[in-house]
Amino acid sequence: MDFFAFDKAYVESLRNGDPATEHHFFLYFEKLLNIKLRSRTISSDKIEDLKQETFIRVIAAVRKEGAVRQPDRFGAFVNSICNNVLLEYYRTLGKNQQIDETHQEIPDQILDLEGMMVSKQFSEHVRKILSALPARDRDLLRAVFFEEKDKDSVCREMGVDRNYLRVLLHRAKGKFKAVYEKGRDLGVYPG
Repeated sequence: MDFFAFDKAYVESLRNGDPATEHHFFLYFEKLLNIKLRSRTISSDKIEDLKQETFIRVIAAVRKEGAVRQPDRFGAFVNSICNNVLLEYYRTLGKNQQIDETHQEIPDQILDLEGMMVSKQFSEHVRKILSALPARDRDLLRAVFFEEKDKDSVCREMGVDRNYLRVLLHRAKGKFKAVYEKGRDLGVYPG
């Protein structure tokens, strides 16, 4: 799956109801939302409902003048709306239904080859970015975000306290972002 570069013209076409742009919008984001929502423990029929709610809210927002302030970040805009829809869904679950701790819905078992391919491409990009970082930053980011190690154990390994760990993480994330943005500007990473 190729990542699409959004711009002001695309958002304007979507706002004006251009059939080709609407068709592209639904096809493109349906794939991405499927990947996102299937990673949660949500039933297949509920995934469809959440996708439709996301699409409805995005189209309604696009039709309001000034709702999309950064057209080049339209993908992030759609993702944030999906996050809000998910939060509302989880909130209603908590209010309407007490779920026993042993209960867990079985996630959708459909093999998502496109999702796996996108995930693999994303993983390759992250590996390349990490390899460009200094060893200490690379090891810190891996330990905290990929291995999800307890921060206290990371502090012990690095010989720092929690406050300084926060500073080191902030710096390491900044370096990661800088390498990513430089690669994106050179066309190495999708933007």
